[in-house]
Amino acid sequence: MEKFLKTLKRHIAEHPPNFGDGESVLTMLYECHNENNPYDNEQIHADFNELYQQMNGMPLREMDNIIYPVCKLCRDHEKAGFIEGIRLGILLAQEVAP
Repeated sequence: MEKFLKTLKRHIAEHPPNFGDGESVLTMLYECHNENNPYDNEQIHADFNELYQQMNGMPLREMDNIIYPVCKLCRDHEKAGFIEGIRLGILLAQEVAP
């Protein structure tokens, strides 16, 4: 078994996995989950409508300068929460496992 694990580790070191646009398996898991389970709900739509109302009268370019960073911030926050939730779940599973 030790020989197999050594060979496997060497193979992975020589041929690192390709995560595509993701930095890790957790990132890939988040991307897959997010594509198949969008988080758009009524509260999010209401919040964005409120933001758009507050920007009423602004030139479109100015609105874009606000909306794009807000959307990136929301996505980054959602991704971080998802990844930390998975990590916490793994720790919990290790603690309760016999």
